[in-house]
Amino acid sequence: MSFPRLLVLFLLAAAVAAPPRRAAAACAAERFSGNRAFAACADLPRLGASVHWTYDAAAASLSVAFLAAPPSGGWVAWGLNPTGDGMSGTQALVAVPKGRGAYEVQTYSISGYSLGSPGPLSYNTSDLAAEIGSDGRVRIFGTLKLQNGTGEVNQVWQVGPSSGGAIGIHSTTNADNLNSKGKLNLLTGASTAASGGNSILRKRNTHGVLNAVSWGLLLPMGAIFARYLKTFKSADPAWFYLHVACQLIGYGVGVSGWATGIHLGNMSKGITYSVHRNIGITVFALGTLQIFALFLRPKKDHKYRFYWNVYHHSIGYTIIILGIINIFKGMSILSVDQKWKTAYIIAICILGAIALILEVVTWGIVLKRRKEDSKTYNGNGNGHLPLSM
Repeated sequence: MSFPRLLVLFLLAAAVAAPPRRAAAACAAERFSGNRAFAACADLPRLGASVHWTYDAAAASLSVAFLAAPPSGGWVAWGLNPTGDGMSGTQALVAVPKGRGAYEVQTYSISGYSLGSPGPLSYNTSDLAAEIGSDGRVRIFGTLKLQNGTGEVNQVWQVGPSSGGAIGIHSTTNADNLNSKGKLNLLTGASTAASGGNSILRKRNTHGVLNAVSWGLLLPMGAIFARYLKTFKSADPAWFYLHVACQLIGYGVGVSGWATGIHLGNMSKGITYSVHRNIGITVFALGTLQIFALFLRPKKDHKYRFYWNVYHHSIGYTIIILGIINIFKGMSILSVDQKWKTAYIIAICILGAIALILEVVTWGIVLKRRKEDSKTYNGNGNGHLPLSM
């Protein structure tokens, strides 16, 4: 074989055996104003953000640029957490809009799960600035004096809305917002993302499903059993056990959903959905009263049975109405897909249609009995369709 052919075969073999070159990170093409340049960069996995830095290990000085696109007219933030991997404890640089496309950098030492008021960080800072790039992303610049020996840091970043210069709460349902945290090795450039937000999202979804099934489906079904099956003599006492089973199971599942909601509230200090929370507490309290009322139910011929029936009937329907309202509020908070809202609406409509049909049928039975008997039929001594057990 001739030498040229051997050379060609050798080059082809070397090309095949050589490891593929790693694609350059998109952040490497970024250019900054004021002749700013950084030694390393990393494209972050959430919110379309990237971070650029130059780290002087000897002086423990970190020069950084953070880029992210906020909601229209919103804010962006980046920070380091020396004590943990979440929001609480983060030493944050926040770019806040100041009109006509201008931004200023404010510093926040975050305690708990709310920003609080601007104040100094645990790190000395300098050269703070912010601007909007040609791609629409806001850029935060700054230099932080870290502790000697720092090599890997916990970083947290975020974007959110702003109104009138006031910082609004970022999304608490979007997975990107919940997972915008991770570790950054300032020496090697390695960046790892955290996934703790998925746990919170699962708990939110669990909270929603438990409450939709309990207060939104089982309790209405139990009410239908009590109101309509009671009219049929052949369904006595089966209607009572069906009613009690639905209400007790619904209450038990609802308590689990309510407890999950309380836990989520404790995990999200500073983020409060007052109306949703207050309705949930009211529904839980009234549901608990209904359970106690079951054990205090007078006998049918007792003089207080009529008043107990009125109480039980009115409180029961109040719980169902408030529960359904709160389920829709919860869906709005979670920003669930329209298909889930539609599915729940269809389920409620089916229960409503069944109730309407049974209403007509049972009133027909009552009127027929009135014609057949000179004495009116009644389950509560008033000649009307029974309202409750």
